[in-house]
Amino acid sequence: MKTTLVGLSGSLRRDSFNTRLLHASQRLCPDGTTLDIQSIESVPLYNFDVENADGIPTAVTDLKEKIASADGLLIATPEYNNSIPGVLKNAIDWLSRPADDISRVFGEQPVAIIGATPGGFGTMLAQNAWLPIMRTLGTRMWTGGRLMVPHAGQLFDDAGNLNDGTIEKRLESFLAGFVEFVEATKVEQ
Repeated sequence: MKTTLVGLSGSLRRDSFNTRLLHASQRLCPDGTTLDIQSIESVPLYNFDVENADGIPTAVTDLKEKIASADGLLIATPEYNNSIPGVLKNAIDWLSRPADDISRVFGEQPVAIIGATPGGFGTMLAQNAWLPIMRTLGTRMWTGGRLMVPHAGQLFDDAGNLNDGTIEKRLESFLAGFVEFVEATKVEQ
């Protein structure tokens, strides 16, 4: 069965650990699975006046279509000040506009959250903070596994490649579990 996932990194940084984690995920996805990494870099700050005057920006509508047509969404979240990154929350806020489009983009969409950080807790608090947001959007959160990557600055080489065998095995197992969940969800629908 062919499975297509969209990956979103919650960081705009060129050498983001979370973007690197998504690139490692592309390589480690199960056979038959494609991970399409998308950027939130072009998503402007949410402003209802802009939405009201100009509509939904093209960068947002394009991303909405990719998520809506995917089989699942993989979010790689940093942890800033013990919570979620503002740029990713902003993107999700735009993606949920207009409100009557939420169910088309997010409703019953399988979602998994991973995260990498230079700190010692591996985005545990950020991942927890995403749960009520994803619940509000009506997603199907996969809770069969958890991947938190602490001390990320030591786990990637200069070219951005994951170079830690233990984390690589955990990521591969996480992705296999998530894809199995996504495929089971497709059968149910």
